Amino acid sequence: MTRRIIIGISGASGFQYGYEALRLLRETGGIETHLVVSKGAEMTRALETPYTREAVCALADVVHPVGNLGAAVASGSFKTLGMLVAPCSMRSLAAIAQGYGDNLLTRAADVVLKERRRLVLMVREAPLNLAHIDNMRRVTEMGGIVFPPVPAFYQQPQSVADIVTHSVGRALELFDIDIPKLPHWGLHGRPEIESE
Repeated sequence: MTRRIIIGISGASGFQYGYEALRLLRETGGIETHLVVSKGAEMTRALETPYTREAVCALADVVHPVGNLGAAVASGSFKTLGMLVAPCSMRSLAAIAQGYGDNLLTRAADVVLKERRRLVLMVREAPLNLAHIDNMRRVTEMGGIVFPPVPAFYQQPQSVADIVTHSVGRALELFDIDIPKLPHWGLHGRPEIESE
């Protein structure tokens, strides 16, 4: 069976997280990626990154327009490992928490939840108000995983890219995807990198 994962990129700050997920999955190989980019994310990409839309789409195996509610990822019969939304805006979180599938990103997340597959949301907002916290609770109660991209300073990152890669790698590992060279806490109480 083909191993597939849906990568959603919504309009929160941090488009780099979604880009890095696609890059790591391309580098790792063996998993078909299905990309959905929200309209807000397109604006964030242009404001925050040097990436062109074409460069981002080239990293995915399949790109689905956010308005296409008839796409394969909108159906539970289309088998996937699940979906990573990186980053996840509070607007997308709210829609997912309330089952409001008004675009392909939120519809695909709803399908993942109803099919009891893995949904990981790299939520990006601070500080949080009670609505944000309640929506995170609702998604968690439905089986989703709220995964804010919190830096892991124990690995002594040398750059922002190191921080982004580690956060995204850890999120992808929640799908039982092995990311080569990702540091883990070792038996001796310090980060270790597994050899290939």
